[in-house]
Amino acid sequence: MRERDIPYKAVSLPSSMLREWLVMLQGLSNVHVQLSRRGTNLLRSVRDFAPSYFDDVYVHSRAMDGKTDVEVHKVHVRKILTLMREQKFFVNLKECKFAANKIPLLGCIVGKNGVRPDPEKIQEISDWSVSVDVKGLRKFLGLAAYLHKYSRNYAKMTVHLSRRLKKNERWSSSADCQHSFEGIKKILI
Repeated sequence: MRERDIPYKAVSLPSSMLREWLVMLQGLSNVHVQLSRRGTNLLRSVRDFAPSYFDDVYVHSRAMDGKTDVEVHKVHVRKILTLMREQKFFVNLKECKFAANKIPLLGCIVGKNGVRPDPEKIQEISDWSVSVDVKGLRKFLGLAAYLHKYSRNYAKMTVHLSRRLKKNERWSSSADCQHSFEGIKKILI
């Protein structure tokens, strides 16, 4: 929170004391936008190795100039923490992962070997039973669509199931739909 805005966020307590908040309150409607904007502006100079997503900062480092990737990573983390301290950003150490080989990010696992689907999502797909209603089918196709970038021929596999979502389509369990359902599970697993 900007120092000049602190008096505007003050509240009066029952004991007649005035409480001034030094950090953003969660109940404010634009807190996420302001946090994201401030974080983006703060990290603009280090965006090459530290992208951010809302209140998360992901620091990735590679070996360079004769230094190992760990040595470079330490320099990067130090630089980020210094920037944050200067701007009065706080870090919750319980939520931090330092020198991790892979991290979960938006339903995927990001690591040295690239991006791959989260094993929990894959397990969820493999455990899914045949959907007997439109709502269940929408859930299945939604999760499958999220993971389909890791598979081939996804569009062909979903044709029969997607037809079932049309407004006046009769709901029946056909062999084509069952084959599509099992095929989608197979290519995603």
